[in-house]
Amino acid sequence: MAVGQVFAAQDYFVGLHYAVFLKVLYNVGPPLANVAEGARLVHFAARVARFEPNRRALYRPVRVEDGVAEYLFEERELRGADVADPERVTRLDFDEFVAEMWRQGVRFGIDAPLVEAAIALGRAGKVGVARRLEVVQGRDAMITNLQDMNRSYVPRQLANGRLDLLSFKSHSPRVRRHARLLKKTPGAEGFPGYELSGQMLAPTHCHDLELAKLAGLGTAVESRRDGEFLIATQDGYMNVDPASGLVSVDAKIVSYDGVSNRTTGNLQLSAEYEEFGEVQELRRVEGGDITIHGDVFGIINSRGGKVLLHRNVIGGSVQNADGDIEVKGIASGAVLQTKSGTVFVERAESCIISGSRVLIGHASNCEIIADEVQVELAEGCAIAGRRIDIDGAGPRKQIDMLVFALVPDMAGFNDKVAEIENKAAELGQAAIRCHQEIDRINHLPEVRNYQLLSEKLRKQELVLSPDQVPQFQKMAAAAAAELKTAGRLWYEIQQMDVKKTQLLDQVSDTMRERRTAAGQSRCYLRNVNGETLVRSMIFDVQGGPVYDKAPKDIKATLRGSKTSAKAIFSGSSGALDWVFDAS
Repeated sequence: MAVGQVFAAQDYFVGLHYAVFLKVLYNVGPPLANVAEGARLVHFAARVARFEPNRRALYRPVRVEDGVAEYLFEERELRGADVADPERVTRLDFDEFVAEMWRQGVRFGIDAPLVEAAIALGRAGKVGVARRLEVVQGRDAMITNLQDMNRSYVPRQLANGRLDLLSFKSHSPRVRRHARLLKKTPGAEGFPGYELSGQMLAPTHCHDLELAKLAGLGTAVESRRDGEFLIATQDGYMNVDPASGLVSVDAKIVSYDGVSNRTTGNLQLSAEYEEFGEVQELRRVEGGDITIHGDVFGIINSRGGKVLLHRNVIGGSVQNADGDIEVKGIASGAVLQTKSGTVFVERAESCIISGSRVLIGHASNCEIIADEVQVELAEGCAIAGRRIDIDGAGPRKQIDMLVFALVPDMAGFNDKVAEIENKAAELGQAAIRCHQEIDRINHLPEVRNYQLLSEKLRKQELVLSPDQVPQFQKMAAAAAAELKTAGRLWYEIQQMDVKKTQLLDQVSDTMRERRTAAGQSRCYLRNVNGETLVRSMIFDVQGGPVYDKAPKDIKATLRGSKTSAKAIFSGSSGALDWVFDAS
């Protein structure tokens, strides 16, 4: 550079404005006064002069350590032929000092006021004449969470005023539409520093971020005067994906922490729930449309929708009041029950399973009851169903393989038909008695005479004279009571005929129900491999779903004594295709 060439040529700048000098070389310091921005020429010194060797000899070496240059000021004598008084003490010069420091490698950071004061005082001593300019690091753009997403660990208060110590007051706060979720704070660029050698110390790069890259379902970016925000576009629950960082607002609650006494306590949820952690032992999740990605050791109780478990259920309990249950992993020592829906399990061991329909890949030592049961391989199980389809069946170690074909109680249908037919017969007898009473009334003289005369008058075969009218009216009055009774009896006969027709229709409906109920009972075993016993089990069709029982009652029913049950099949090999015959 031109400045370096001046100093290298043993010259120096006279009348140097050091602050302007640094501004020109390094752009350090405040803006220059009276200098237009972008000016090509800036005045920083009066002139360039020769730095005489005898003057250079006055300056000592500078010591540089840890970014600080120390100089020892002391009195020095100037000797030479050109000096009138060679013994005089000579003062240093700031302009020469800058040139000498440049030659010694200190090309930045001289404290001009301090050096000028030290020269003016003329005192001997060590002075830190220059310092390194430390770099000012930039600030990355930041995201501030504007929603209080912290859970409340205060015990939940029950309706009776008591505290539930196993449940927390709040698990997932709900946000409203247009609520501000996140705010972006823009980054700030840093400022470079300089070593004493003039080498620039660059600040770290300021990293920016795009708020739009965090916008997931139910969110949008909004720019306002007071900043850039991520807002909710719908009511729901704020969820953050730990892998991608996406923020979403959805009707579904999403959790990644698991369900435990430490993180959540027992949960009572009104929204759809998805959990990526595990449900620990004795912890309870109550809600609807529940999805768990981790293992389940606790209790899942759904009021409806689907319960989807991606991993295993170990010793836990899963119940659904109205919907399916699907376990993609292994169910072991668990209870799986739905009152209205299908239970899907790939593999079940020592489980109690019930539902309107049960589909299992491999079942071992399980108690299963449903309207329809389909199992690919059953070993040592007790299975009851109206429609049973098992590919392979056999015992497991010392545990018997029991199959119970549920057949409806035909006695109930028969009793109902007999009761209805008896009522219809009673109506028939009552109608006969009414007809007999009507015949008796019609044979009474006063009634018969009145009816004959009325018939002739109606056919105009006879015309009454004025003197005969009172006599006819007297005959009508005498027969009126009996005729009224006969009319009432005819009306009762008509009503009894209607009721009898309805009862006969009920008999037809009951017989149809009987045939339908009987035809639903079927047991199909494709391959029996080991001792297997198949029996029929009578159940009350009018008593509600046969599978809607407590787990202990299911176990007692299927594993208890069945001496009254009728044997259908007993053997260690072969196949079975049995259909209930109600005749």
